[in-house]
Amino acid sequence: MNIEHVRQAYSSVADLYIELFGSSEQVHADDLAFIARHLAGRPGPVLDLGCGPGHITGYLRSLGVDATGVDMVPEFIAHAQATHPSGRYRLGSMDDLDAADHSIAGILAWYSLIHLPPQRLDGMLARFRRAMAPAGTLVLGVFDSDELSAFDHKVATAYRWPLDELAERLTRAGFTEVDRLPRPSDGTHRRHAAVAAVATEG
Repeated sequence: MNIEHVRQAYSSVADLYIELFGSSEQVHADDLAFIARHLAGRPGPVLDLGCGPGHITGYLRSLGVDATGVDMVPEFIAHAQATHPSGRYRLGSMDDLDAADHSIAGILAWYSLIHLPPQRLDGMLARFRRAMAPAGTLVLGVFDSDELSAFDHKVATAYRWPLDELAERLTRAGFTEVDRLPRPSDGTHRRHAAVAAVATEG
């Protein structure tokens, strides 16, 4: 699964995705509270990587966060700029953060790592860590599972992660997990979780 394939897949369903997920009211209240708890009030810039329609970037900015939304899907960025004209959004990808080392106070990767092949996760987390200012915070949204496995996501192949293994990967990249919010399957939705980690010293 390459990045261009994922970009094209999301572009092809952009209108439907925006309709289903394009406002903060469509995000679970517990998830919004988790994101706010770990990213609101942080001094310095925060990147919302894979921001999609820009709704969570807008939510963060409403809390006074210096947030910028980044996405590789042009339709999402156009929608975000039109819907949140006072916000900051740019076309880009996680492979090119366009940020100096140790300059970012926080990163939100809300279900934006789910299509990343497992062998690429360590390198991506290391890239996030290099961009982080001291004690910077990373917040992830992921699909949870008892074992690492791929599944047929409606848009493109995605991966489920055991949270303890994800925590080990974060540790190897220079982060320390500080909070997690697992949500079990309800028969309609898959197991998923939010995870927060802080950049460690060194």
